[in-house]
Amino acid sequence: MKHLPLIVAMVLVVAACNLTNKLRSTNSANSNSSSTSSSGNPTSVGGEPVEKPQPTAAQTAALANGQSVKWDQQGISWTLPASWKKNTATNDIFQYGSGDGAFLIVSISAMSPDFPTDISLQAFHSGAKVRQKNGQVDEVKWLELDGVRGVQFRESKPPAADDIRRLQWMTYRKFAGQTQLVNIILSSKGDNFTKHQDELYAILFGTTLTH
Repeated sequence: MKHLPLIVAMVLVVAACNLTNKLRSTNSANSNSSSTSSSGNPTSVGGEPVEKPQPTAAQTAALANGQSVKWDQQGISWTLPASWKKNTATNDIFQYGSGDGAFLIVSISAMSPDFPTDISLQAFHSGAKVRQKNGQVDEVKWLELDGVRGVQFRESKPPAADDIRRLQWMTYRKFAGQTQLVNIILSSKGDNFTKHQDELYAILFGTTLTH
């Protein structure tokens, strides 16, 4: 179970690589249709806006009196509910849990220096859009966290109450001399997702990462 996030990340990377050739031919068009802010960060990609976190009052309240948690090996930090406990913290996997089935699971995958990160992000976004059309995902967007653009999506409510439902954000960054895929998953059992939803979004929105 503890290696599941790494396996998920590897599957997603393979899927992105399979779409790379297709997206190379359209990448120039997508770049031309993108706009950037004065800071150089894109404000839209392919006509879709790059959003920034706008937590609701309920989401902010969900982390009141929360604990500051840092993944020292990777220079990433969050504010988590005070009751959450650490399960795993290695060089490439980080996991905290609520005790009743909600989790923050983060994985890091090192890529080759010349890996086409922008094209891969487009592939993740396109793949999530396909899943949305198929009813597997009910939210897809470009989301910028701490100055880093990534793809955020949320799985639809699963058919079984015990099935896992995920809120996920993926991006690439340069860190410690590596090109890295950063994969953040916030999850809960399907029947508990609504209960945890505000804190899951608040945790994601509060992500800070060195890049």
